[in-house]
Amino acid sequence: MSKPVVLIAEELSPATIEALGPDFDIRTVDGADRPALLTALADANAVLIRSATRVDAEALAAAPKLKVVARAGVGLDNVDIKAATTAGVMVVNAPTSNIISAAELTIGHILSLARHIPAADASLAGGAWKRSAYTGTELFEKTVGIMGLGRIGGLITERLRAFGMRVVGYDPYVTPARAQQLGVELLSFDEVVAQSDFLTVHMPKTPETTGMIGAAQLRAMKPTAYVVNVARGGLIDEDALYEALVAGQIAGAGLDVFTSEPPVEGGSAHRLLGLPNVVVTPHLGASTAEAQEKAGVSVARSVKLALEGDLVPDAVNVAGGVIDPFVRPGIALVEKLGQFFAGLAHGALTSLDIEVRGELADYDVSVYRLAALKGIFTNIVSETVSYVNAPLFAEQRGIETRLIVESDSPLYRNITILRGTLADGTVLTVAATLAGTRMVPKVVGINGYEIEVPFERYHVVMRYADRPGIVALYGKLLGDANINIAGLQVAHQDASGRALSVLTVDSPVPDHILDAMREAVGGDLFRQIEITDE
Repeated sequence: MSKPVVLIAEELSPATIEALGPDFDIRTVDGADRPALLTALADANAVLIRSATRVDAEALAAAPKLKVVARAGVGLDNVDIKAATTAGVMVVNAPTSNIISAAELTIGHILSLARHIPAADASLAGGAWKRSAYTGTELFEKTVGIMGLGRIGGLITERLRAFGMRVVGYDPYVTPARAQQLGVELLSFDEVVAQSDFLTVHMPKTPETTGMIGAAQLRAMKPTAYVVNVARGGLIDEDALYEALVAGQIAGAGLDVFTSEPPVEGGSAHRLLGLPNVVVTPHLGASTAEAQEKAGVSVARSVKLALEGDLVPDAVNVAGGVIDPFVRPGIALVEKLGQFFAGLAHGALTSLDIEVRGELADYDVSVYRLAALKGIFTNIVSETVSYVNAPLFAEQRGIETRLIVESDSPLYRNITILRGTLADGTVLTVAATLAGTRMVPKVVGINGYEIEVPFERYHVVMRYADRPGIVALYGKLLGDANINIAGLQVAHQDASGRALSVLTVDSPVPDHILDAMREAVGGDLFRQIEITDE
């Protein structure tokens, strides 16, 4: 019997090949050579890539035997995940391979800024001896602010506390108990900005976090403060940063990531490269020998699991392993429901029940717990979220989870309910089902309100005192902004006389329009939610 074919499309460490073992026919190809790649994919059961190989719909069509695409790294920009899912091809990556490297690079940027190391090196190499020009500052007893207290934020905290620094942080999804465990003083966003001597950003890039450090925040910082971004390009507004640095509003910046990579001449990032108070590196967060080896070994193990038919914890699009066909369609539904839940939550989560009701009670639905947590954390943490690390994120944040399975389901053949308690004691409940013969994924309940809204990319959820004319109020505001309402459902009043509206819109609603809508309807719950479709 022939061995499964594993195609290595880019240079990987010897440890990667060793981790695959002797049970595979290992072949190599230059993934950047498109014709050669397409030819080689014809026989491949798995392909291992880095960032130079593009696996899109064309490549997938050329690979009829392909079962898994493995990216030896974190980013998946060069893989068409949606096309792979449609083709039934698993996509895996190495979500935790670079976290130590990224944390250490952040420390390197902070030290380089504090002691002017790059500029002093260049000056001395050029023949000058300017000791007084490069007088620096100690980290001891300074305040470092960390935006985003995920795994990388936690590693940075641990390291900077050893320097004797005061560590403050902002993360709306971290409880005070978890912050205390990390040794971080949890503050509001504005307080962290104002108090930090060094501010480092470690958030995912979403519509809400893009430009989160802008002109207003830079004006609010100390003139002696430094800002660092080793996470995602665009979290800091590059134009605003340039103006702040030139005007002396802050002392300097350390950047490893940019909105355009490499920065193009004339672009916002390119202007920053020539400033004397900026330290830059070309996206080196994962560029260590250790991180590269960890990534290769991690995906090699995932490939082995996938080709052997076992559960693959690092799968980002489908859950591998023995999952009943009746259960499998609900995995994507529960992930979307998790994202919807997180979009409605106004604070840190302390406990979560994943309740599955109906005919699914006769099956093993344990993967739904993983799917719910993956969905909840997808747009919350800066790291790539998978089935293996989602429970770890919950554990780190002190979130207790339970899977409850019951056959009783009076309204739907099957229904999944997420019921979570937030840090302030509020209970948030959302429910979803696959409706009809076409199994359309729909939200069917929010905090006791019965609705039936298909999942789309952009939703606006609002609760307000029920009265005539409300729809006309927000409808006019959206119409004037040229934003189309693709769908609308109103669940009329609960015991307190409040109604709930769920809108589906064709494009994101700008913040100033949302603020106007909230004021017009007098909403006590008002959220815009984006569902990312991997």
